[in-house]
Amino acid sequence: MLNRRETLLAGMATGFLGSTARAAVPGTWPAYPAEEIDLWPGTPPGAPAVLPVEQVIETGNEQHHGRMVKGIVRPRMKVFRPTKPNGAALLVTPGGGYSVIVIDVEGYQVGPWLSKRGWTVFVLYYRLPGEGWANRADVPLADAQRAMRLIRSRAAHYGVNPDKVGALGFSAGGHVCGDLATRYDAKVYAPVDAADRLSARPAIAAPIYAVQSMSLPLAHGGSRDMLLGPNPSVETQRAHSPAHNVTAAAPPFFMAHAEDDTTVSVENTAEMRSALKAAGLNVETHLFAAGQHGLGLAGLAGEPARRWKEMFAVWAQAQALG
Repeated sequence: MLNRRETLLAGMATGFLGSTARAAVPGTWPAYPAEEIDLWPGTPPGAPAVLPVEQVIETGNEQHHGRMVKGIVRPRMKVFRPTKPNGAALLVTPGGGYSVIVIDVEGYQVGPWLSKRGWTVFVLYYRLPGEGWANRADVPLADAQRAMRLIRSRAAHYGVNPDKVGALGFSAGGHVCGDLATRYDAKVYAPVDAADRLSARPAIAAPIYAVQSMSLPLAHGGSRDMLLGPNPSVETQRAHSPAHNVTAAAPPFFMAHAEDDTTVSVENTAEMRSALKAAGLNVETHLFAAGQHGLGLAGLAGEPARRWKEMFAVWAQAQALG
């Protein structure tokens, strides 16, 4: 696997990883979780006239897969069930600069780690905003809201307390997480069934090395361009920056970021923390001196930033979510 996640993201701007990427061969993949939940009955709302075609791009090798997905036309959740459920669930939103979804490192590697500790984990394949969907800036949020409501509607089936469903996201998926936690009740799609009468508010939110601001100089340019399109107004940028949407009704937050992250500035997390503290909210923040972008990847032995998962697990349990 490539050493650092920012190498992957940089490659996306040059023809989707250029020569390092290849089409994944289904027979060589490790098995995906068999259980999945479609978000929408039929075609999702706001579909373009010509639907995108889902593609899986392999950037790793037979031992260390690094699959990424684009062209998602069937938003869905993959389910990791724990052997010993703790009654809580987590919606996991992988990143990828809103150009792809980094499904292995920030989904299928995190899901088993969490499920071994008792959480029922739902890894979200959300639609990518630059692929022709109407109301592009709210498409990922619509999928995240719908996912939260579906999890709650099936809580009894999964042995989950509907009051104990949290959200965890990475990079651009961290923006999805932060957007969900601050705009969980925004009307971004028309209700389709009884599940949509349920709350989409996560019990906790954990945006990790997250894209947050859509305004320069803090914005991650690629994520902003894909989410908002070219030349967004100042009002549009602020409307889609979670720090500007914090209210006292937001859930407790856990955030982790490396100060040497050259892909998504740590100031995104600092700005979010300031907004949360100003609203009087419970916020746990870990800023690491080193770790770069992509704390899910293997790092130096003993590197403190690689311990964020254990820190999150302890914090979540202290919030009675686990």
